[in-house]
Amino acid sequence: MKEKRIALLLVIPLLLAVGACAENGETEESTSDGSSAAVAETASEVAKRWYSDEQVARGGGLFQLHCASCHKEDASGSPDWKKLDAEGKLPPPPLNGSAHAWHHPLPLLQQVIRNGGIPMGGSMPAFKEKLTADQINDILAWVQSHWSDKIYTTWNQINQRANKDKY
Repeated sequence: MKEKRIALLLVIPLLLAVGACAENGETEESTSDGSSAAVAETASEVAKRWYSDEQVARGGGLFQLHCASCHKEDASGSPDWKKLDAEGKLPPPPLNGSAHAWHHPLPLLQQVIRNGGIPMGGSMPAFKEKLTADQINDILAWVQSHWSDKIYTTWNQINQRANKDKY
């Protein structure tokens, strides 16, 4: 009888921990570099995407013209995007949801395209003289259209928190 009580005392905290994880709605998803990232469960609530199909179509052409030479046609980027190259710069990261782009809110993603990635240790040039704000958003729409619903939903939560903290 005493053993059953001890077993229950050991099992109850475990069940509470599992329940807390389920309520949190996050799971670990492996990224292309082998690390894990917390990604929201989306079985019941997938975030509505902020962009239109027309933006995705326009963004695809713009991406191929301005971005694909470095980030690859399918947005898969460099496989060693976290390792400095021979010039001491970070190579172009994947933008397809398998790297870190989805960790950043929309204003930061727009800023990186406008001002380039050099301030962050990369070699991406600034596009503020070549692309309008609408064209930058079209490119981001195309990029995000490659993100899974889980990744997009998590990004959307990050984006909402950043916008909420801003005001």
